[in-house]
Amino acid sequence: MARSQQTFSKTEKEKKRLKKREEKRKKMEARKLTKEENGSTGIPLAYVDHNGNLTDTPPDPAMKVKVKAKNIEIGIPKKEDVEEDFDPVRKGKVSFFNDSKGYGFVLDIETNEKYFMHISGIIDDVVENDKVTFELEKGQRGMNAVKVKKV
Repeated sequence: MARSQQTFSKTEKEKKRLKKREEKRKKMEARKLTKEENGSTGIPLAYVDHNGNLTDTPPDPAMKVKVKAKNIEIGIPKKEDVEEDFDPVRKGKVSFFNDSKGYGFVLDIETNEKYFMHISGIIDDVVENDKVTFELEKGQRGMNAVKVKKV
């Protein structure tokens, strides 16, 4: 007598496949029944109006805006050289300074942000609560105060 070519795992996979197919058929029949009961036509459509908002009514063709292909920019537009009157010198107050370790923090008067300052970026000798002027420079962990002078 010949042995069956079907293994246990094959029969289990076949059972799972048939069960999935049956569940799918039942869901489809349930959707059909609710459709007949409610009288709905299925999933409602969503339209985009001329302002870009989602609506349930189709957009008015008279409000359609024509766009020429040459007016569409693909990519990032180049930065224009706009020179602003930006004063790099800022005013602040020394909130903390450790002379033995050679670092401290300056509190910007305008923005109330704290900036790190190192002894190498200090021009005049400063102590805590001194009013100072400084410039900002990108450091390893954010902006650093450099060219710190006592006012």
